[in-house]
Amino acid sequence: MADLRPIAAPFVALGPSGVAVRTRLRDLTPEDEKVLRSVGAHLGSLASKDLKARCMDGLEHSTESWAARKRDLTAQSSSRWAGAITKATHDQWALARRGQAAHVQSLEAGITTIRHRLSLPVGHKGTKRAPGGYCSAHEWFHKARRLHVLEDRLEKVRADREAGRVHVVRGGKRLLGTRHNLDTAQLTEAEWRERWEAGRWFLKADGESGKRFGNETIRITPEGDLSIKLPRPLADLANAGHGRYVLAAQVRFPHRGHEWADRVGADRAVAYRIHYDTGRGRWYVDASWQIPSTQTIPLQAALAGDVIGVDTNADHLAAWRLDTHGNPIGRPRRFFYDLSGTAQHRDAQLRHALTRLLKWAKICGIKAIAVEDLDFQAEKTREKHGRKRRFRHIISGMPTGRLRARLTSMADATGIAIIAVDPAYTSKWGAQHWQKPMTGPTRKTTRHDAASIAIGRRALGHPIRRRTTPPRAHQSDVHGHRTVQADRRAPGREGPRPRVPGPRTRSVPPDAASTRATRTSITVRDVRSDQAWVQDSLLLTE
Repeated sequence: MADLRPIAAPFVALGPSGVAVRTRLRDLTPEDEKVLRSVGAHLGSLASKDLKARCMDGLEHSTESWAARKRDLTAQSSSRWAGAITKATHDQWALARRGQAAHVQSLEAGITTIRHRLSLPVGHKGTKRAPGGYCSAHEWFHKARRLHVLEDRLEKVRADREAGRVHVVRGGKRLLGTRHNLDTAQLTEAEWRERWEAGRWFLKADGESGKRFGNETIRITPEGDLSIKLPRPLADLANAGHGRYVLAAQVRFPHRGHEWADRVGADRAVAYRIHYDTGRGRWYVDASWQIPSTQTIPLQAALAGDVIGVDTNADHLAAWRLDTHGNPIGRPRRFFYDLSGTAQHRDAQLRHALTRLLKWAKICGIKAIAVEDLDFQAEKTREKHGRKRRFRHIISGMPTGRLRARLTSMADATGIAIIAVDPAYTSKWGAQHWQKPMTGPTRKTTRHDAASIAIGRRALGHPIRRRTTPPRAHQSDVHGHRTVQADRRAPGREGPRPRVPGPRTRSVPPDAASTRATRTSITVRDVRSDQAWVQDSLLLTE
């Protein structure tokens, strides 16, 4: 027990801080598509030049250089488009810096692991806390070579970070690499070029409170009319006053449309983004806005009633309902999903599973759901798990961070609190203490079901063990107390055996009127003559 790491206290996860909805732009005319392509390509070229200028500034960036870049962009577009482009550029540069820091941390962890394993003899067995040596001299040799590769790579990344250099590709590094593998991607050069150009377009603008309908650059009225402020070089394409172009499409947001209409009607800030899906040949518009963070309720208030413990796995969510005392209620539930295929398919599968989970919680009247505070960023490295490719693939595909964020966002609308608990030892201790007792003739409890019980009990503040072992002097069999739990069919397993009054023989029925003074003495000399001895060979076992 001294080797166990400390368990962090559970906490109520914060609610969402923003909302994003999407809808399709229908009934666009060929002229509308031509204008959208022209505006996107023009602003995309300006965004690429601005990103290049920002990367060249590096750590020497200042507010003066930012203002100078914005003035240059304003002359070729407008002040609002220039502000949107410069803000997107800074966000992209900051994201690249965060990715660079994570890359440095990953390389350092890999180098530390390889150095430790190379220092051990070949075939040396490891422990639960530290890996052992490599299995063969052949593997030792190749890992020694990989150590030099990682050290050189770390030196280059550190030099870039100290100099403020980042490597960013507008349109995506993966799509750029696909250009050299068109046969594998099953794309023609024309199809790739269309995706590449569409990915580098820029058609998004932040909103501003107090302006008409919350956004002066891309404006959508409550009636659904969409108009765009054209850049100055494209002002001749305008079909409305003040250099604006009104599209023929009517915009409707099926999801959270009433919230969007309330914000637009009150002239509150709403950000829009227009993009083109080359695979489907469709145009979409995204609307997003910030919302005040929901005030989290105290942990004790969230745990006033029953709670649902949820264990996250590679292909399903294992859930079990627990009462306030930590006892499982009913049968376990499993919500399956398929995380193969495209990102859109995986996201849809995850949302469908969480929708069913929240629907079940709402039917049961549950006000809190307990999930693990998982993060596999440091656990899925190649050097940590070695040849366990299948295991690395499984933990890499588990949507741990996205699941909690999406669950928190979806649960906020239903009034259900999400409690994050420490994931340490939940699967191991859950299977040890709950898998066998909860398995019956008609129900097979899996390791994941038992882990959901452990997660729920940790959120409630109860120990995962079913029952605490009594003190040594209070154990029924003195020095041989059994730690294995009683079978679920054993009568009275949840408490001590009740004391049965009366004699401990079958021949004499219990007599409630008899007292200690009238019972037979333990010595023959004190026995009264009017009392009769009762002897029976069968002992009372009930």
